Amino acid sequence: MDSRGLAPVRYHIPSDAEWTLLTDYLGGAEKAGAKMKSKQGWAKGLAVDGNGTNSSGFSGLPGGYRSSGGTFSNVGKDGSWWSSSENFPNNAWYRNLSCLSGYVNRGSIAKETGFSVRCLRD
Repeated sequence: MDSRGLAPVRYHIPSDAEWTLLTDYLGGAEKAGAKMKSKQGWAKGLAVDGNGTNSSGFSGLPGGYRSSGGTFSNVGKDGSWWSSSENFPNNAWYRNLSCLSGYVNRGSIAKETGFSVRCLRD
């Protein structure tokens, strides 16, 4: 969150609390991921189809991420989205979906990492 205006007017980047609200509404971290992942585009996991049901309408796609060193990884396997909430001055909370499970994972990482964003209407 800075003066560059990442989100368009009348939109914002969801906070960590807003991500938790969505996850809880969809049945908790154990169930929400499958409901948030798109029906296609995800790599096959170890013993599971990596795709989701998209029953939430979120249509999460596996965009992977860009490391702080500038390399791209896990395209087709993982999708990670920033929250607007800091954990430490240089870190922020994010949510992650993986082809390996239907979980929504929560973590904190350096802000220089390149994740996707999802804008919410105010």
